[in-house]
Amino acid sequence: MLQRIFFATSEVYPFSKSGGLGDVMGALPLAMHKSGIQTAVISPFYGRISTSDYHIRLTISDLPVGYPWAPITADVYETDYHGVSLYFIHRGEYFDRRYYYNDHKGDYFDNAERFIFFCHAAISLMERLGESPGIVHAHDWQTALLPAYIHFLRGRNPFWANTGTIFTIHNLAFQGRFSSRLFEQSGLPPEAWGIHGAEYFGDMNLLKTGIAYADAVTTVSPSYAREILTEKFGCGLDGILRQRELYLHGVLNGSDYAVWNPADDPYLPSHYSKKDLSGKQICKENLINELGLNPALVKRPLLGFIGRFRGQKGIDLLNKIIPALMQLNVGVVILGEGKSEHEARSLELMETYRGQLCAIVGYTEDLAHRMQAASDIFLMPSRYEPCGLTQMYALRYGTPPVATAVGGLRDTIIPWPADNSTGFIFINSTPHDFLNATTEAIKLWENNPSGWKNMMQRAMCQAFTWEQACREYKEIYRTTRLRLQ
Repeated sequence: MLQRIFFATSEVYPFSKSGGLGDVMGALPLAMHKSGIQTAVISPFYGRISTSDYHIRLTISDLPVGYPWAPITADVYETDYHGVSLYFIHRGEYFDRRYYYNDHKGDYFDNAERFIFFCHAAISLMERLGESPGIVHAHDWQTALLPAYIHFLRGRNPFWANTGTIFTIHNLAFQGRFSSRLFEQSGLPPEAWGIHGAEYFGDMNLLKTGIAYADAVTTVSPSYAREILTEKFGCGLDGILRQRELYLHGVLNGSDYAVWNPADDPYLPSHYSKKDLSGKQICKENLINELGLNPALVKRPLLGFIGRFRGQKGIDLLNKIIPALMQLNVGVVILGEGKSEHEARSLELMETYRGQLCAIVGYTEDLAHRMQAASDIFLMPSRYEPCGLTQMYALRYGTPPVATAVGGLRDTIIPWPADNSTGFIFINSTPHDFLNATTEAIKLWENNPSGWKNMMQRAMCQAFTWEQACREYKEIYRTTRLRLQ
């Protein structure tokens, strides 16, 4: 029986979320708990978290942290979330902000200090709780120093002697690269500075540090685990990843079907299932009316895009093919936010094609659910995609995706024209290939209604469960612990 697993994360749904990391950390610890593993989560206490909604209470005041100056402390809030203990690290000047990592001007200037502080506080909290963790499972650059701290603590503090560390990369492109001067104050020993440790072209790279010192490294799909070993997808870290290849695992994320299920989704005006799809048409009619689109689009394909307005997600590819899509007499609905030039271009196109295209800058959970249900085709032209969750949601909502053949998209979509196809895949991240694949989907929708319905039903039968991911993680935990003995 494993000792308690501590997950360290900068986001955990429903308390904090900016993207897929929040969704994963809202589901994986809960699934692990349901499988019989004692589980806890440590995350920042952001200013937008409501203490009343989830009975969050202050349990530790003035926890000594010591970074970035000796007397500094943190407060710890706690709640029980369906059997999972959640601990929130609070320090007002670091986490009481409108956004998690950046505002419209860019990244917060003190992000390194904020999350080095968080990692120090997490170590102090676990020691205060008094029970040595079996595994500390850290996620992304914000918590990447934890495997390094524990690596060096093992030799001088018996509390950590048998604690294994797992580091999960959700997106290799976001690395937490900062000035080398921060290394001197980070609490890592001098031997951690170098090509095989925290140093990266003269800077301190937090993600690289986690990769270097974790007992095992995971990422969120098998294909992405292979891709990041190459120069094309390695974001400059393919060298150290190849060094750690023996301990690198690709574990496909699951989808939280308790939240994303058209049969009982509280955000939908009408529920539906693979046996009775009639409610999906009602959802489409409602969204077209809500967004002020041309009512005639009820009888034409409606295409949806939900994602960050960044190059990774291919929003620029979508904007480039919009004029050609408009010639095909389809509707397009876009939801997301990000770089101002992509936002401006999407809004400009909406003005040009008013009634046929609606672009909403921002994100709301309820609209994302309604769009998944209302769309006929889901667009996901990502240049790279570690796993992707929105295509899993689209499949469950009977909305076949058109997606690039990268990462988790390759692992979750069975491409047309296979007999068991669930969507459409294109190889090259170009407007030409994206348009061709989307046109192929539109033609199937138009010319083969029974074939399209069969694809929808096959898509809705796909099951990417956290139970399967838990089994794989538990095996990684087990072998990691055996290596420490």
